[in-house]
Amino acid sequence: MMDRRHLLMTLIGGAVSAATASSARAQASRITAYGFSFPALKGGNDIRLSDHAGKPIIVVNTASQCGYTPQYAGLQELWTEFRERGLMVIGVPSNDFGNQEPGGPHEIDDIARGRFGISFPIAAKTVVKGPNAHPFYKWAAEARPRDLPRWNFHKYLIGRDGYLADAFASEFEPTDTRIKTAVARALTVV
Repeated sequence: MMDRRHLLMTLIGGAVSAATASSARAQASRITAYGFSFPALKGGNDIRLSDHAGKPIIVVNTASQCGYTPQYAGLQELWTEFRERGLMVIGVPSNDFGNQEPGGPHEIDDIARGRFGISFPIAAKTVVKGPNAHPFYKWAAEARPRDLPRWNFHKYLIGRDGYLADAFASEFEPTDTRIKTAVARALTVV
């Protein structure tokens, strides 16, 4: 039989543990996208999101053999239109959806840069879903669990504050008015 003092201490200890866990979750939610980086496609320096702090960033998972692959051209167009105002676009090749990114860095570069003329940064092939997902994608999944990548060319828009401002499914062309409007809004928010 438990005495009252022991019971009270057990209850208080549980409440403190719950409060500590809640505080830890709140701290984790304060992490911004600027805490993440991606290895570059061709080696060299990592693509650090912190290098673009205070600017909107679109992070998009890409694939070279997908029906959406022509969106590379729209992403380049979007970046060309808005980069002077501060937008950064980062392509993140992934083989997670339909094994549509089977090649290595050379093949990915041939498609992205050679065929579509991409000049924005391209990361090394990355896992974007599941338990082995890149930490950025785990963070995004926690922040926006209803806006997970369900296929290639899912676009996350990070606001100037480093938090997810919006997400656009694969079906949205990069030049869609809704994306351009969200980017323009993110560029004006200080």
